[in-house]
Amino acid sequence: MGDGDPLADAGARDWAVRDYRSHLQAVAKAAPGTVNSALAAIDDFYARRGLGRANAERADLPAQAPRALDKRAVLRWLRAVEAHLSPRDRALAGVLFYAGARISEAVGLDVDDARLSARKGVLRILGKGEKVREVPIHPQLRRDLTLWLEERSNWPGANATPALFLNQRGGRLSVRGASDVVAALADAASQEDETTAHVLRHTFGTTLVRGGADLVLVAELMGHARLETTRAYTRPTAEDRAKALDLLPVDR
Repeated sequence: MGDGDPLADAGARDWAVRDYRSHLQAVAKAAPGTVNSALAAIDDFYARRGLGRANAERADLPAQAPRALDKRAVLRWLRAVEAHLSPRDRALAGVLFYAGARISEAVGLDVDDARLSARKGVLRILGKGEKVREVPIHPQLRRDLTLWLEERSNWPGANATPALFLNQRGGRLSVRGASDVVAALADAASQEDETTAHVLRHTFGTTLVRGGADLVLVAELMGHARLETTRAYTRPTAEDRAKALDLLPVDR
């Protein structure tokens, strides 16, 4: 690199990046995520030039709760699932909504992982880091799983694989196939841009935490390695902030 290269002076580079960050925040009114994306792009450019990371702090991101369905959206989702004709798809939707499973965990379930008794049941879920957790089976999920297991025995390949959820060819349902099921149900509920498997998992966590369930218990049910991950469900949502302002009086 020659002496005439404006990037040769590390101090000048850092000043320029910080000035650019200030411009994005104060003049362009860019969102924190946009600012951080721009800084990450500069980091990548500097790395390719062998200059090291840009010396500029990232913008603080607002601490918000993970995105979850509100009560009205939950009702639309449950009605769409109830009206769906496929027992397999209803059972899969139930594992995501009533057990808080990740989509990869749901498709990884085997028949033996759904331990059903006369009135109760436990779902054995293999999560991240090969950690196993047991989640009590919600009554609605128990009904849907029972119906699916009855139908599953008639599917092709049912005796050739231990997979709980099968695809049309008789193999284990893939993550992509399960995502397509969720997308179809979300479309039926008129919330295709709103509902994903991850949002359903967040709805599970949000509902339990805001309903008063112990954080440690919810962390165990969701397979969180850190309690701070579960604590995120206590953060305020945009709806919470709006409702807080409704407490202010007006002169009528």
